[in-house]
Amino acid sequence: MHRKETDLLDLGDERPSKTRRKEEMHALQDLGAALVQLSRSQLKRINLPEDILGAVLDWQRFPKHEAQRRQLQYIGKLMRNADTEPIEAGLALLRGESAAENARLHKRERLRERLMADEKVLTEIIETWPQADLTRLRQLRRNAIKEQEASKPPKSFRLIFQYLKELESGVDRADARRRLALFALLLRMAQPPGEIPRERGGAHAA
Repeated sequence: MHRKETDLLDLGDERPSKTRRKEEMHALQDLGAALVQLSRSQLKRINLPEDILGAVLDWQRFPKHEAQRRQLQYIGKLMRNADTEPIEAGLALLRGESAAENARLHKRERLRERLMADEKVLTEIIETWPQADLTRLRQLRRNAIKEQEASKPPKSFRLIFQYLKELESGVDRADARRRLALFALLLRMAQPPGEIPRERGGAHAA
């Protein structure tokens, strides 16, 4: 099999569609739009790459709307080559969002870094989330390594983070369903014994 065909197989379903790429670009521009509204002191509290920080400061110096619009598109383009999770975490802290959520975010980041360094971390992941798709994670890891070696945008690197987040969210939803089922059971147990709910339009007397 030729190398090009192998690369296409590695990409598999992870290769984004035009619509998905457009949505991602808009999301990155929205992130940039949030950054340009921050003061210099606030920007210093976020660990921004130098090129993005410079582009944000340039936007703030531009007086005309059209120049700012083009600069915002440029910031979004720079974001494509950056790991945006730490930036989003910094923004969340500035907004006073949940400290617990930020702790989970950093935990996912550390897990992703360990997975990139050692594929054996997959064993830990499957023990934590038995529903995890190890084939997908192996593929994402392999693609992320190729991206790093080729100095390409970290698309698969970000997808690993998103998939780990999905696994956590799945556990949270399952826990919520268990809590709801337990609550319903407690309600039934609290019902007086022998009390049978009447059906609408009950049976007529013979």
